[in-house]
Amino acid sequence: MANGATGIGARVKRKEDKRFITGKGKYTDDVRMENQAYAAFVRSPHAHANIKSIDKSAALAMEGVVDVLDGHQLTGDGIGNIICGWAVTSKDGSPMNMGAWSALATQKVRYVGDAVAVVIADTQQLARLAAEAVEVEYEELPAVVKADKSLAKGAPEIHENAPGNLIYDWEIGDEAKADAGLAAAKHITEMEITNNRLSPNPMEPRSAVATYDEAEEHYTLYTTSQNPHVARLVLSAFYNVAPEHKLRVIAPDVGGGFGAKIYIYPEEITCLWASMKTNRSVKWTADRSEAFITDAHGRDHISTAKMGFDENGKITGFKVDTIANLGAYMSLFSSSVPTYLYATLLSGQYDIQNLHANVRAVYTNTVPVDAYRGAGRPEACYLIERMMETAARELGMKPAELRAKNFIREFPHETPVIMTYDSGDFDANLAQAEEAADVAGFPARKAEAAKRGKLRGLGYSCYIEACGIAPSAAVGGLGAGVGLWESAEVRVNPVGTIEILTGSHSHGQGHETTFAQIVAERFDLPIDNVSIVHGDTDKVQFGMGTYGSRSGAVGMSAIVKAMDKVEAKVRKIAAHQLEASEDDIVIEGGEVKVAGTDKALGWHEIGLAAYTAHNLPPEMEPGLKESAFYDPSNFTFPAGTYICEVEVDPETGRTEVVQFTASDDFGTIINPMIVEGQVHGGLAQGIGQAMMEQVIYDDDGQLITGSYMDYTMPRAADLPFYSVHHASTTCPGNPLGMKGCGEAGAIGSPPAVINAITDAIGNNNLSMPATPQNVWNALQAVTASQAAE
Repeated sequence: MANGATGIGARVKRKEDKRFITGKGKYTDDVRMENQAYAAFVRSPHAHANIKSIDKSAALAMEGVVDVLDGHQLTGDGIGNIICGWAVTSKDGSPMNMGAWSALATQKVRYVGDAVAVVIADTQQLARLAAEAVEVEYEELPAVVKADKSLAKGAPEIHENAPGNLIYDWEIGDEAKADAGLAAAKHITEMEITNNRLSPNPMEPRSAVATYDEAEEHYTLYTTSQNPHVARLVLSAFYNVAPEHKLRVIAPDVGGGFGAKIYIYPEEITCLWASMKTNRSVKWTADRSEAFITDAHGRDHISTAKMGFDENGKITGFKVDTIANLGAYMSLFSSSVPTYLYATLLSGQYDIQNLHANVRAVYTNTVPVDAYRGAGRPEACYLIERMMETAARELGMKPAELRAKNFIREFPHETPVIMTYDSGDFDANLAQAEEAADVAGFPARKAEAAKRGKLRGLGYSCYIEACGIAPSAAVGGLGAGVGLWESAEVRVNPVGTIEILTGSHSHGQGHETTFAQIVAERFDLPIDNVSIVHGDTDKVQFGMGTYGSRSGAVGMSAIVKAMDKVEAKVRKIAAHQLEASEDDIVIEGGEVKVAGTDKALGWHEIGLAAYTAHNLPPEMEPGLKESAFYDPSNFTFPAGTYICEVEVDPETGRTEVVQFTASDDFGTIINPMIVEGQVHGGLAQGIGQAMMEQVIYDDDGQLITGSYMDYTMPRAADLPFYSVHHASTTCPGNPLGMKGCGEAGAIGSPPAVINAITDAIGNNNLSMPATPQNVWNALQAVTASQAAE
């Protein structure tokens, strides 16, 4: 029954925020264990070097130092190498070239920050001082940091089993058809497009607290993880740290993930192993500088693209060649990001019949690159939406007109690059965004800005993404090492309160509220009667965690399946006790009733009846709890139109986003307030990428942007008040009709911003980030070109 106050569609304030805003949250760094010691890592100052020797003597002589451990000890104890969990095969049929990555390097370091030893000491300060006392002799080697230079003849070779630094050379689509489509085109738009490297920078740095119980031979790990069960699986099955049944992984409150906390990093492995070696609890928390050189980076693509159009503006062919920089090692999902999460979305919202993409992934002497908010989808959206805006300018068409000419309008729609879009109304999102942004009034605003000496520009982006990555059989066939289902357990207690145990994990998305809302809706109960449990492998059955906007479409769907089973049992109990047919039983107002009569049992009475078991139907088991696993039948496909309006100061190149309008299709929305907050956060990250964020290395592999003094993060003053709207279609692939909202803002916003700035300055040759200097330089290029004419 509907619960309008707190159920689906209600703007319920987040239940979890009380502890967060009062400082009562419990994060991994808040954990204090008995007999706790601290870890500090000895990290390479070189991007590429052989390890000649490690002298620990000075550090070991320091009072309070428990031990200094190195990679030879770690591998000697059988700890395995870090793996990539998604196998990608090159187009010639050869497997990807996965280089060895030990949690502590033994022979060679491959990026600045690569760990070679760990110090365990009584205090954090002492551990860090002792780490500086460890003397490592290196033989420095030449380094390479840029993806295209990594493939050049004679470039330094980073892994022996990856000749020419090539990890794989992969393709999707039909190259012959794409070539034919381009050959038949009346106009071809061609571009070189770079997607800048980013550092995730969640508010809470990564942290780990590891404890080994010698008596039980049992390990416990508190960690900042988006998927604690997967962490336990990998740590036991692949890294040989501990047997799975002897390892408990707890991810308590997590202060932001953005993909960077999906993976198992060297630090978690090392802390668990060090706890066993020293018989002490071992704690490590990154400081911000350490995070810049250890947290997986995102993006970093170099692409060339050609898009052909006929005389009516219809796309005839699309061809893309991308070089993806995966850094020094392959991380857990890294191989899938520039392939199955990127190239499969290059059709965008458009009916493109002839499409081909070739992707070469390479090693460089940089921090490993993996999924970062959107994971491949932002790279695909940026490429195709920059192409569409540029083509519209070259063809003399309005950007909205060219897009609308090519929109997909019949569903389901199978693209030439695997995906089958199941629903959408792209025209509705475009129309809503244009009206909300007052596109018709833009010329007047542009003229007014010109009177003030400012340049005004408008940019579009029509994005689509694939979320709820699934089904398991499909991704398994594409090389994924795990299934991508989700689990849930619904426990109705004897007094009628409800606990939901979910394999999903919350790191800021508001699951404790939205998950409770669907239960309140289903059983017409107060939302405060529902609690959500997650993040502990000893409490919750195996689950796959949270990433890829899967918590709603996959995680909540598992809860719905479990609630179906609970409701079926409730109906049986009520029908038995009220002497009625199950078909006549209704659940509303905190009671279980016989429709059309005054016969009723309180919800709490049903719970008590299930556990006292005095009067249950014949052969019914006592208790009232059910579990379910949900494996979706398809991806979900959130989509929308974003319109950005900017004002540029031609004297300084400074750009102000004066208006940003979003129209999204997220399917069913559980809590509009939380969804809008997710969009706001995604837009902040996308605008940050477009205008200010970029990881920069020098030619020797030294990180230039290693602090917030050099890596510019967006502040409140850099961002506008967003205008967020919804024009949604129901997803047919899951019981709630949900599509996902967590990554949309970061996916759709960068091309809208760059399209707006290039419109304002009259120069399409502008790459991210559009810093004042880069915009000013682009303006000077326009001036120089005009002078030459």
